[in-house]
Amino acid sequence: MPIGVLFVCSANICRSPMAKGVFRTMVHRAGLDHAFLIDSAGTIEGHEGEPAAPFARQAAGRRGYDISDHRSRTLTNEDLERYTLPLGMARTHLAAMRWMAPRPFADRPQLFLKFAPQLGLLEVGDPYGGPPRGYEEALDIIEAGCKGLLEALTPLVEKAS
Repeated sequence: MPIGVLFVCSANICRSPMAKGVFRTMVHRAGLDHAFLIDSAGTIEGHEGEPAAPFARQAAGRRGYDISDHRSRTLTNEDLERYTLPLGMARTHLAAMRWMAPRPFADRPQLFLKFAPQLGLLEVGDPYGGPPRGYEEALDIIEAGCKGLLEALTPLVEKAS
């Protein structure tokens, strides 16, 4: 049974699609595609079906992460049952997920950056509407979080094999 990882931000057009692309690439490079179900979603409506923001696609692409197939979608209650690790990019996303989660799954949502404690940050800042450099900075943080996440989950995958 694959480990379900769901990255969650506000509109699902910047942070969470970048995190999905980074983690998907890291998992693939580690030869662990079979062990994970990876997706992303947003806590607010209004961008349903849209691709990731242009600066997000460009920043990710420069680092070898292809997120061109991404289409925004809104978080559902079913997501919080389906995915083992729903990870919020910010505290507002964590609060929204905990509020939405069916009672038996209310403790599943976590902050993404718990997997990068060395950064001393709780949240990945939202680069939307800002300069391209903001996307690069968000991607730096996301890469650290995804690296820590993969390091934390790899022993579980190996144990299950």
